[in-house]
Amino acid sequence: MKKLVLAALAASAAIATPAFAGTPDTGTVAVTGSVAGKCLFTTKNESIPAGELAGADGKLDATPLTSPTKTLVGWCNQSASTMTVTAKPLIGSTPTTDASFTNRIDIDAQATAAGKTATDSSTGEAGPTYTAGTGQIVGIFSGNIDVKITAASAGGKILTQGNYNGSIDVTLTPAV
Repeated sequence: MKKLVLAALAASAAIATPAFAGTPDTGTVAVTGSVAGKCLFTTKNESIPAGELAGADGKLDATPLTSPTKTLVGWCNQSASTMTVTAKPLIGSTPTTDASFTNRIDIDAQATAAGKTATDSSTGEAGPTYTAGTGQIVGIFSGNIDVKITAASAGGKILTQGNYNGSIDVTLTPAV
């Protein structure tokens, strides 16, 4: 029995007494990733329901177009991101060949974000493709993009009857 107790004590001592350990060694798993330059609208559509566009004389009353400011919401995560505006004229559904009338209302538009304002004018441009105005660097930002028509013109002509549609396109672009 003594031999059994001594054997048990010797075994427990061997377990409790640490052996001389070697030098620790560490392995590493590198973690990598990337984030692409992105811009995104979180509120990307608004409208200006201008209603009646002609005054009592049949010519453009620009007030319903130039009064409202609409707000889009977006963000860009890259320091050289740009914002451009493309103003597309309002085109009426009734065309005309009479020089006293028109079915086109040209607009000047602007968008302001991150303290920068981009502008464009539809005057002198023919569709269906329209060119954006000069871009502004908005950089990294998140927030409101205030959009409005700053001027509208029908060249002093009488507007033809019908529905008129146009747009202000705001484009956010991360730098490549």
